[in-house]
Amino acid sequence: QTYPGSCGDAPGNKYFDPAILHNGTFEKTTGYCTDLFYAQATKWIDVQRRAGKTFFAYVPTNAPHGPYIAKPEDKALYEDKGLPEATENFFGMIHNIDQNIGRLLAKLDEWGIAKDTLVIFMNDNGGTAGVQVFNADMRGAKGSAWLGGTRASSFWRWPGTLQPADCHALAAHIDFFPTIAAIAGAAVPEAAKSQVEGRSLVPLLENPGAKWEDRFLFAHQGRWPKLADPNTAKFKMASVRNTRWALVSENGGAEPRWQLFDLTSDYAQRNNVIDQHPDAVKELSAAFD
Repeated sequence: QTYPGSCGDAPGNKYFDPAILHNGTFEKTTGYCTDLFYAQATKWIDVQRRAGKTFFAYVPTNAPHGPYIAKPEDKALYEDKGLPEATENFFGMIHNIDQNIGRLLAKLDEWGIAKDTLVIFMNDNGGTAGVQVFNADMRGAKGSAWLGGTRASSFWRWPGTLQPADCHALAAHIDFFPTIAAIAGAAVPEAAKSQVEGRSLVPLLENPGAKWEDRFLFAHQGRWPKLADPNTAKFKMASVRNTRWALVSENGGAEPRWQLFDLTSDYAQRNNVIDQHPDAVKELSAAFD
C-alpha cells in the first residue's frame, strides 16, 4: 500500500507486479504480491535446506488488507453470491493465502523435512470486509476492543512432535517470543526477561489441557486527537479480560463506560452483566489501571 503518510517505499506500487526490496536493491517483479512473497520464501528455504542449514522463515503478507484487490480468478470464487465487491476480494485474498500455505506445506513434505519443521500460522487482528458474512458469532471487527476485533488464530504444526488438538487456554501474541526461545534452547538475557510479559506455550503444546494460570489481557485503541491529552482517551475502545470475564469500554473517554460479559456463557458479548458482578468489575478495572 502506498498513500500519503504510509511507509510505502516504491511510489505507485500495486498488488500486481510490485517493486520489492531484495537484499538492499529494488527489483521489479511479475505476478501477484502474495504469490511472490511465498515463492521467494519457498526458494530461500530450499537453498537453506540444500546447504544443510537450519532456518527461520518469517513470511508476513499485506493481504488481506485494504485496498481489497484479489487475483481475478480468486475473486471469481465469491462472485454472484450477493456479496459487496470488497468482500468478494477480501475472501479471494484469503483463499490465495490458503493456496500458498498449502503449496509451502506440500514442499516441506516433498523435501522430507516436515517432521523437522515447526510451522506457525497466526493473524494479527479481527476481520474487516468479511465480518458481515461470517465472524464466528463474535462482536466487533478490526479496530475494536470486542473479541471480534482482538481474537486471532494460532495454528502450530510439527508432525511427529505435536499432536493435533484444540487448546482453550488464554494465550496471546506476547507468548510467541518466550515459546520460540524455549523450543530453540535460547538463553534469554536478563535485560530482555524484564521486558517479556508473555509465557512459554511449551506446556500447552505438549499437553493442551495442562494447568495454565489465569491472566489478564488488555486492548486499547485510543487514537486521541493529535496533541490532545492522552488521558482523555484512556477508556476509548478499551478492554481487559481473563478466562471468564471481558470488561469493555467502547465509548468512554477520561472515565470508563464499562460493560461486563461472562465469556463462559456469552462469547458473543450480547448480555451486559455488570450490575450482577461488582467484584469482577472491581478486579478487572483495577488490573486495567
